[in-house]
Order: sequence, then C-alpha cells, then structure tokens
Amino acid sequence: MLSGATILTVLVMTLLALTFIRNRKTSETPARLWVGWLGVAMPGAVLLMLLGYALILGERLIPHRVPGVVVVEATGHQWYWTFRQPGASGMLATRDVLHIPAGRPVDVRIASADVIHSFWVPRLGGKMDAIPGQVNVLRIEASKPGTYHGLCAEFCGLNHTSNRFRVVAHDEARWAAFQRGSAQ
Repeated sequence: MLSGATILTVLVMTLLALTFIRNRKTSETPARLWVGWLGVAMPGAVLLMLLGYALILGERLIPHRVPGVVVVEATGHQWYWTFRQPGASGMLATRDVLHIPAGRPVDVRIASADVIHSFWVPRLGGKMDAIPGQVNVLRIEASKPGTYHGLCAEFCGLNHTSNRFRVVAHDEARWAAFQRGSAQ
C-alpha cells in the first residue's frame, strides 16, 4: 500500500510540475488531457494495481482446503485461552500456549466459552472475533520457528489486559515430538 501511495504521489507531483511548465508556454491546456489521461487513466491504473496487490495478499489469509493444513481449536475464556489439536494418540490440549509447525498454514477455529473475545497474533496475521455460539476460522502461518505473542483484542471484562497467550512455532523435529506428546 505504501508503494502504491508513493507511486501515485510521484505521478501527481510530476503531472503538476508538467502543468506549470506547460502553462508558461501556452495559456491553454486541452481538456482531453485532463479528463482522459490525468483524470481517468492514471488513477485507474494505480488503483487497479493496488486492488490486485490487496487481492493477492487477502487470498493467502482465507482458509482453503489444502493438504497439510493443521487445524487447531482456540477457545477464549475470561481470562485465558485453551487450544485443542489432534496429536499422534488423540487430542492435545494446552492452556495459553498454541503449538504450530513453522512454514505450514494453520487454520485456527476460534470460539468463545463466555463473552466476545478477539484472537490476535500481530506477527502472524489478522485478528478474528471469538463469538459465543459461533466458530470463525483464521489462517495463520509462521515463516520460521520461534515464539510469537498473542492477545485478546476485544474488551472482555476486568482482567482483559491479562488475557494473553503465546504461539510457539516448531521446526519439523520438534513439531513431531509435540504431536507424540513428548514436548509440551
């Protein structure tokens, strides 16, 4: 978005400079130039590029049925989060720590046990509301192993500020160990 805004600003300033230069030479500026090129074509081209960029980035965040996607259930509570996901010997449950594989997409099925919460891990993607009686799905992906901090981004009561969690992205070996239940 910053690149598109910069391009648009440079083009507008260039056209403004050309207008001043042209007005010194002649007192008339053809209306066709202003309406055709400056009024429709140039902004249309820049907006079309920005729209394409936004659609490409937005498409990555939409959950699709793709092989290898890990599905995790996240439930917001006053004032903690629980996570459930399939492991080698059944469901694995954790509190305030979400374990994911690095480099693979993860669909987080977000729900609430009590009031409205909002699941947000700023470094991994957008945020999604957790609404009682409804399941929302958010796709996240950690590009490299590490710990990422998440929080509830919707006021959910007096201890809202302490409603935080961690996302631990594992490499393949540690992810396999977590799945077996030997590395929580």
